[in-house]
Formats: sequence, structure tokens, C-alpha cells
Amino acid sequence: MSVIHPPRRLLFGPGPSQVEPRVYQAMAQPMVGLLDPYFFEIVDEIRKDLRVLFGTQNPFVHVLSGTGSSGMESALANFVEPGQKLVVFSAGYFGERIAEMGRRHGANVFVCQKPWGETFTEAQAREVLGREIPHAVAFVHAETSTGALQDPQAITAAAHGCGAITIMDCVTSLGAMPIHIDAWAVDVAFSCTQKGLSCPPGLSPITVSPAALEKLRARNTPCPIWYLDLKLILDYYEAHRYHHTPPVSSFYALREGLAAIREEGAEKRFARHQRAHEEFVRRIEGINLSMFVPECARRIPNLNTVQVPEGVDDVKTRKRLIAEFGIEIAGGFGPLAGQIFRIGLMGPLATEDNAAMFVGALVHCLGD
Repeated sequence: MSVIHPPRRLLFGPGPSQVEPRVYQAMAQPMVGLLDPYFFEIVDEIRKDLRVLFGTQNPFVHVLSGTGSSGMESALANFVEPGQKLVVFSAGYFGERIAEMGRRHGANVFVCQKPWGETFTEAQAREVLGREIPHAVAFVHAETSTGALQDPQAITAAAHGCGAITIMDCVTSLGAMPIHIDAWAVDVAFSCTQKGLSCPPGLSPITVSPAALEKLRARNTPCPIWYLDLKLILDYYEAHRYHHTPPVSSFYALREGLAAIREEGAEKRFARHQRAHEEFVRRIEGINLSMFVPECARRIPNLNTVQVPEGVDDVKTRKRLIAEFGIEIAGGFGPLAGQIFRIGLMGPLATEDNAAMFVGALVHCLGD
């Protein structure tokens, strides 16, 4: 009998993050069918808990069967038709990915570009959007490739001033820090399950404002991607009309992960992640290393980027962390390749003690 035995890792990377044992146990529960009433009970529980974490009263809070990239592609495919203007505020890899997806869907894409790791001010957004007058505006809340945190209202206020739909990537931030979809006037937001929610990858939570949903229903052409057509998905989840076969066990896992967050309390969870982040920064600076994002307010609390010291081989350091401590982190890529470590403090690993343990291991692996 063949049984796999994956190595036990401490997942301090940008995702996937550490998974609670109870989430694994949920995935081992009996399978039910895709139209089983019990499955839709699970879906309703998930929607209720996600509504709290998204900070929204939107009726449309659902989960796509696909990773966070499916949420990104669904947002663009459903809300930007060929020829319509899409402005993307990009200062990292995932902003660039949004722009590329927009081009592939035939949008007239204008990219407001800044160096990786920077963010945008309201004045900058107003200047660009007042000139371009787009149909839709997209941006990344927490840019995984850089560790930089964008103020959403700096962009959404200007976007709504010119009548544009706002699309926000909150793949890294959902579940680890406060999100206020309604207060920030975000029309469409998507995320994933393997970062701040501390669940296995494979699902993409998404929420849509009532105003954006009306625009979706009024569009002249069908969504070009049948699998990600939100009108069809809405019929499946709410009218129980067959659309696709969802990964039922992954929904069990998400339900359990959200239940763990609810039991801890969302605000307490956010505060725990913030304390772990602050302890991490204190210890990193205590060993004379530097954070890549200089301003505290622009740092993602659950995804820390540390500058690689001069003369240090980041690949060798990361290999030593895996070999000697079972710790996984990630390096930079694109223009930041070899320049930063990307270190996640998410879910069960987001504690001050774990921050201290990690920095101790890093010090060891930076040595000769």
C-alpha cells in the first residue's frame, strides 16, 4: 500500500501559509454531492463569515472554484468588456498581472506605473483618472511581491469621482488585517484561501457591490469565460442550478478555517498579526537588517520583506533554512530578485514567539 509522507514544514513564506490541524481533519470528512442540501449549508456558513472579513453587507459574497488568480480573471472578464478602458495602478508583480489579463480580454489598458514597492497617493490617482476617465480601475491592496500596502481610499475616491468601477486584489490581506469593502467604496474584491485565511489553496472568495452587479446584469455580451461567468455562478449557489462540480472537501476546509477565525474573533486575530509583525521588525532591526518598505504604515503586517544583506546569497540562505530548520520562505523576483526575503507571519505562525524563533534561525543561516 502506497502512502505519501510529505515533509513537515514551517511555512513562513508568502503563501501557502500554515494550516490548522482541524482544517486538515475537515477535509477528511465524507463527500456529498454538488447539489446536496448539506453542501449549500456549508456555503451559507462560509458566506456569512466572509462577509465579516470583507467588511461588507454585499449580498454577493461567494467563492470561486479556483485559486486567487481565478478571482482576478473573473473580476476582469465580468466587469471589463472589450474596448473599455481599464486603468491599473501597478507597483509590483500582481499589478502587472492584472494589466496583462486586461489586455488579453481586449480592454484598453492604461497602466499607472511606479517602481516596485511604492504606493499611490490620492492626488496621483485623481490626476491620472481625471485625464483617462476609465470604465474600471484596478489595484492591489497588499502587493505580495514587495510587501507594500496600498491605501484603497486614495484610489477609490478618485475612481468613483469619474464613475469608474473599482476592482481590488486583497489576496494577501483578507483574514490577517482589517478590510472595509463598503467603507472604502470597493465594487469588486477577490482573494484566496492559502494566505491570511490559513487554508489550503484552491478557492477564491469574491464580493461584488449591488451597483456593480447591476452593471454586470446589464452588459451586452456574455462573459467570455464560461467557467468564471458570475451570473452563472450566482445561479448555481443561489438557485441551485448546476454549473460545475465544486471541490467539496476544499469548501469543508474553508468553512473550518473561517470557524477558527470566528472563534478567535476577527479583531483579536488582526491584533495578533500586528503584534507578531511589530516583534518581527524589532528583532530584524536589532540584528542590523533593514525592511524593504521603509514606512511602517505602508507595510503589510502578515507579509514582511527584508533586504538581503550585501554579500549574502539569498538562495543559499533559504536552502539552509529548509535543510536545517524545516522553514520555508521566499525570495524576491522580477527587479527584486536576489534583493529581498519575503517572510510571512500568518495564521498559527503569527505570534511573537514564532517571530523570535524565526529571526534566530535566520541569524544562524546568515552566518558562515
